[in-house]
Amino acid sequence: MPRTSAGLLLYRHGPDGLDVLIGHPGGPFWARKDDAAWSIPKGEYTEGEDPWAAAQREFIEEIGLPVPDGPRIALPPVKQSGGKIVTAFAVEADLDVTDSVSNTFEMEWPKGSGKTKDFPEIDRVGWFSVTEAKVKLLKGQRPLLDALIARLAGA
Repeated sequence: MPRTSAGLLLYRHGPDGLDVLIGHPGGPFWARKDDAAWSIPKGEYTEGEDPWAAAQREFIEEIGLPVPDGPRIALPPVKQSGGKIVTAFAVEADLDVTDSVSNTFEMEWPKGSGKTKDFPEIDRVGWFSVTEAKVKLLKGQRPLLDALIARLAGA
């Protein structure tokens, strides 16, 4: 059975069109990567767990802010290059992420040193136009943007 993740894609109507909220993964592997490295706030969930509940939990853990109220749009699941299936929900909100603080994970760093260090799951978060987000997002998550646009257009 493939691994599954659930996440939240916040969107807002900005002065230049549609904006989405995405985060840059923390840790040394991602430190020098930018384009095709960002992700929607998401995390794994187990079989039988409600994906919407998992998406909300992961948003709170990774962004450190409450999930905004509002109707949700279930987007078609996407399969990332590693095989993980991502189920995403879009919610319209103009969330101020100035005080965003991610939870952390621990790993050995530098590798082979025997020392462990804490890193944020997401080291920065930001609002991007859809055009910018199509460059920043992991390739496997880019179809979520097209699905959001189609749903908002009534398709």
